[in-house]
Amino acid sequence: MAKIKGLKCRECGRPYPAEPLHVCEFCFGPLEVEYDYASLQKTVTRKRIEAGPPSMWRYRDLLPVAEERPVGSHCGMTPLIRARNLGDALGAKEVYVKNDAVCHPTLSFKDRVVAVAVTKAMEFGFTVVACASTGNLANSVAAHAAEARLKSFVFIPADLEQGKIVGTLIYDPVLVAVDGNYDEVNRLCSEVADKYGWAFVNINIRPYYAEGSKSFGYEIVEQLGWRTPRHIVVPAAGGSLVTKIWKGLKEFHGLGLIPDCATRMHVAQAAGSSPIVTAIRNRSETIRPVRPNTICKSLAIGNPADGYYAYKAVEESQGYAADASDEEIIDGMALLAATEGIFTETAGGVTVAAAKRLLETGVIPRDESIVLSITGNGLKTQEVVGGVLKPPLSIKPTLKSFDAVIAERPGLGADVVSRASSTRRG
Repeated sequence: MAKIKGLKCRECGRPYPAEPLHVCEFCFGPLEVEYDYASLQKTVTRKRIEAGPPSMWRYRDLLPVAEERPVGSHCGMTPLIRARNLGDALGAKEVYVKNDAVCHPTLSFKDRVVAVAVTKAMEFGFTVVACASTGNLANSVAAHAAEARLKSFVFIPADLEQGKIVGTLIYDPVLVAVDGNYDEVNRLCSEVADKYGWAFVNINIRPYYAEGSKSFGYEIVEQLGWRTPRHIVVPAAGGSLVTKIWKGLKEFHGLGLIPDCATRMHVAQAAGSSPIVTAIRNRSETIRPVRPNTICKSLAIGNPADGYYAYKAVEESQGYAADASDEEIIDGMALLAATEGIFTETAGGVTVAAAKRLLETGVIPRDESIVLSITGNGLKTQEVVGGVLKPPLSIKPTLKSFDAVIAERPGLGADVVSRASSTRRG
């Protein structure tokens, strides 16, 4: 494939062929895809991208696949919403929400990375795909494997939210619930990958898998009229998403598709699992593992594989970071729902809460453009808000019963007569 030179080590730079590899055998650094940007610069244009399909595959030239009919042909091009109501609530002038909680087959940004990973696994000739997951990846691997007619094995922590378990089982994978946290599940999967030789999307296929996240950033730029926002707030578990969004913005600039790349990248994590945020606050390149303790299970990775590179992306872009307590996570979910009608999962609550903190502390000026990355759907994590929502009014099927309940609760505002009703009575 002419557009790809191969793989290279992110630490020592040693080259490798474009094969199912992920670790440098000399320095044990992670591998990533190396592109032939000189060739791409001759072919990739705004016009060529805009003429592509209404999906993430309009950026296919910048993704590491050759397949003419990739898996997940309907992934991507999710809404970028001008969130005026949320902006008013946060006291910010120009707020956007990149809503990856809708349009995707399994309602999370993981469909981007898995579409690339499973397509690549098929190119390599694998018949089984697998993953270690905190939930969204489990849904996506099972779904895309079904589409590709591949067998799938999905390993999850046993205490995962029920919505994500059901959302995986429906696609008929082999689902393995492990009595341990994600980091323990991931270590087990490394051993399984070595023994069985399957295509683990976030292990031996990881260099290709991670590239799918670039499309999140590509879309933001195109949807803003080929300009970059001043700030992007990104939730972090393993740290790959913020790293690859930043890579995607730099690629667009390097290829001459945008005049500059002045975006500041900001990391958002749950306070109970925030090793990347801690490193950024301490200005330390050392990511110290933690044992996660948070309601936000999708971000509960205590030893983030790309933590160091997330740190470097924030440093290079002159961004920052913030974390959110469990209470702030729920408040963030509720605020986004009440202002923009978007029901996000806990990771989105983290993003909103972190953005609020960054605005309040002046890290993000209130008059500069901000994009909030919403990466998963709230229907997957209903348990966390079930105990804090107002219960429904319970009445008999009569107007008298409704009037009595309303009279007992004047704060409901039912005493305000609508303009249409007043007109009819007049």
